[in-house]
Amino acid sequence: MTHDKLSSDKLHIHLLGICGTGMAALAGILKEQGYLVTGSDEHVYPPMSTLLEGLGIPIQNGYRPKNLVPAPDLVVVGNVIRRDNPEAQAVLAGDLPRLSLPEALNRFLVGDRQSVVVAGTHGKTTTTALISWLFFALGLDPGFMVGGIAKNFEANYRVGSGRYVVMEGDEYDTAFFDKRPKFVHFTPRAAVLTSIEFDHADIYPDLGVIIAAFETFLDTIAPGGRVFAWGDAALVREVCERKHAPVSFYGLGGDVAWQATAIRPAPGGMNFTVLKQGARWGEFFLPMVGEHNVLNALAALAVLAEIGAEAAPLRKALNGFKGVKKRQEVAGEFDGVLVVEDFAHHPTAVAVTLAAVRAAYPQRRLVAAFEPRTNTSRRRIFQEPYARAFKDADLVLVREPPDLWKVAPEDQFSSRELVADLTAAGKEALYFPDTDALLTGLLDALRPGDVVLVMSNGDFNHLVPRLCEALGEAGRRPATPA
Repeated sequence: MTHDKLSSDKLHIHLLGICGTGMAALAGILKEQGYLVTGSDEHVYPPMSTLLEGLGIPIQNGYRPKNLVPAPDLVVVGNVIRRDNPEAQAVLAGDLPRLSLPEALNRFLVGDRQSVVVAGTHGKTTTTALISWLFFALGLDPGFMVGGIAKNFEANYRVGSGRYVVMEGDEYDTAFFDKRPKFVHFTPRAAVLTSIEFDHADIYPDLGVIIAAFETFLDTIAPGGRVFAWGDAALVREVCERKHAPVSFYGLGGDVAWQATAIRPAPGGMNFTVLKQGARWGEFFLPMVGEHNVLNALAALAVLAEIGAEAAPLRKALNGFKGVKKRQEVAGEFDGVLVVEDFAHHPTAVAVTLAAVRAAYPQRRLVAAFEPRTNTSRRRIFQEPYARAFKDADLVLVREPPDLWKVAPEDQFSSRELVADLTAAGKEALYFPDTDALLTGLLDALRPGDVVLVMSNGDFNHLVPRLCEALGEAGRRPATPA
């Protein structure tokens, strides 16, 4: 939607659902650009509320029509907002100019610059942060929007003034008035497709509909643009080839344009060699563990090479990557117990994260604490895959999914069943009804030398800080990041 008067600054833009990660980033972007920004949300609480207040952005706690008085020049509607939301109803009744989050990002962050969009079921956030950092380290002053806190910037967005903007392309739906995936709103100069798997069972009925969404994404590539796609995955290849996308495949196998080979663990990360069209292109060190992160880095390097970057400066830049919060993030070591936090929730992500941490600490007992809290993981669709995902853990602790009442009884995931399946397979596994009980069980089970990996796409009722506090600050000593 185009509104000519929005070309000037100091206009009032109201964000409906402002405390979401992407919406809060947009708020900061708009504030930095000189707009008057306000917002509303439900159950406003730190740290997002504190961040926004620090930016001088007032937040209304609760959705009410009076939040739109005086009427803003534009309302940006987050995808958590339903049509029956009282404030959304007031926006419609007043015919106020409105945009979705991706439309607003495209307008106010990308503008006439060239976008790089990272899409896929797994690895989007880390790959987006990697590409953003490499652009920045090479002096290209990028803008970016990433679905996590990039530790090099201690932020999930940056306006920048360079010609490139790096965007995390989400396949989730856009808004109540636009059910298309968020990533269709950009026209990328370069795109990354990391993977295609079933996810988001609350809005996608089956894998076929998800495949169709990614096919639509491939149709958005700008003329002269290019897709960098994970070539080791048969489905990714099939989708790209069926759409005749301008694609360069990357991966660990031989039939790719960009190949990572000679992958070997090193203190604090991974060494690997990159081949371009079969010829040695460069030697690299990534300060993260796991082959899946090598693939993320390989995609990032290929994108930078596409715009003319050379291997030598990229090698130096990659060494300086600090990662993303809650992606194999070490919280500390307490009384000989190393505490690591990760966002993993999909069975594939759980499996590769456990494999990476196992490879990094092969001599230590690996304890996994898992919260199935996403709309998909609360459903039975992944009951069997989860039973296979924990093979690299020595001990698994699983809590009851929160808000399970939101799922029909016949479709509900069973943490008890998962624990029974793991136990039957010879794995030590424990069930807990809630986080408080799991924390007690975890403290009883842990012993010096353990690595505990906490996995959830939420805060797990503050399990990590509570665990660290209980283990005792006095026992803390420096830890090598995973």
